[in-house]
Amino acid sequence: MSALPFYLVTLCHPSWDEALACARILPPEAMPELRLDLFPGLDLEEAIRTLRRRCLVTCRRVSDGGRWPDEDESGRQALMQAAAECKPIWMDWEWDLAVPDWLQEHRTHLRILRSVHVSPGVFDLEERLGQLPTGDAFKWVGHAGHLSDNARIKPILAWARDRQIPLSAFLMGAKGIASRCMQGAWGGSFTYAAPDDVPPAAPGQLPLGTMRSWRCHRLSPAFGLCGVFGSPVLHSRGPAFHNDRFQKAFKDLLYLPLECDGAEEAMEALESLEILGASLTMPLKDSLPTLMGVPGPLNTLWRRFPGFPFSVANTDSEALEYSLLELPKGPVLVLGSGGVAGSSRTVVEAMGRPCLTLSRRNPIPPQEVADFQPVGVIQATSLGMNPEDPLPFPEHLEAALPTLRWGMEWIYKEETVFCAWVRQGRLRLVEGSRLFELQALAQSKRFIEGCGG
Repeated sequence: MSALPFYLVTLCHPSWDEALACARILPPEAMPELRLDLFPGLDLEEAIRTLRRRCLVTCRRVSDGGRWPDEDESGRQALMQAAAECKPIWMDWEWDLAVPDWLQEHRTHLRILRSVHVSPGVFDLEERLGQLPTGDAFKWVGHAGHLSDNARIKPILAWARDRQIPLSAFLMGAKGIASRCMQGAWGGSFTYAAPDDVPPAAPGQLPLGTMRSWRCHRLSPAFGLCGVFGSPVLHSRGPAFHNDRFQKAFKDLLYLPLECDGAEEAMEALESLEILGASLTMPLKDSLPTLMGVPGPLNTLWRRFPGFPFSVANTDSEALEYSLLELPKGPVLVLGSGGVAGSSRTVVEAMGRPCLTLSRRNPIPPQEVADFQPVGVIQATSLGMNPEDPLPFPEHLEAALPTLRWGMEWIYKEETVFCAWVRQGRLRLVEGSRLFELQALAQSKRFIEGCGG
């Protein structure tokens, strides 16, 4: 009988035809999870035969995050029994349920994955492993309320690996992504992924293509963890950028989005998850250095090994300085009052250019902007993150337009309303994507040279 591959891909498509098309192109290291609760009325024999029996059959109850009514347990088990008659190679059976006779009779051709989804705040993994039920593999799923919750998983997975217990233990939610992706490095035997063509079936589940591109199925215990801290960070281009460079440099590092709500949470996670390299987004660029007792703002931390002190840098400032060298000299208008705006002003003034800051905290009349005669404007507010965001300070920008020759956007989306305004004015534009690439290159160099052995 086949062992579980590393990835189990939950088929959660709107139709069975779409799900089947996805299943047919899965790579060898992936196997489809056929969720019967998601496809009511499915012809079980035809579906399992078409999948060549290579699937994990599941019927998830509402209390476990599925769609099957909890009050119809007899109907659910009858459906699972009918599926077992079609001879899939794996079946998911709840951890706390006894194995019925009909399921035991199929053990000659079918393996059992025992699974449990615990309530938020519950962490009973160690107790459950002390009394394993009958089964061939085991899955425990909790909830991540704090980024450091992931660290509780790591030693238990290593314990199971040393005892050759096929276990997957991970946490749901955006803050649990590290436990899903580091599963192999920490000792887990398998993990779950979403199809690439539809939204995930569970919170925190990542697309299969993303996890494969990050080499999650090839990680070893030697791999160190890096990531971008902040909220929100799931949209970040950092993982794709840094993981590609790590692979080309043959560096045993994985870079992940590490969702956290504040400096205290980030500080705890740096040590509990043994982070080697970190990128910081707002507001952590200011608050985390303050908590660490180092001058800020900063956006880059790195160290050779866990327990070592961090080295720090602000590669945003380095990217800005490099870009300014290529732009016409003269007075610069900076929009915003946060850490990025403050860093921008510091760099501009250090390069000997007059600087004027405009923000809601520092309102000034448009005529003062016109009298300042800026040749460039740096957009360092958060406006532009959402499509419906307005142009920042439109009256002030129009007042500056007669003398402006260039505009710079810190937000690295493909297009913002500020970028459109700069193009409309036929000014030279430095896009956020360019600034991101410059600062990320500087970060990546430090991570590759300074993290790990």
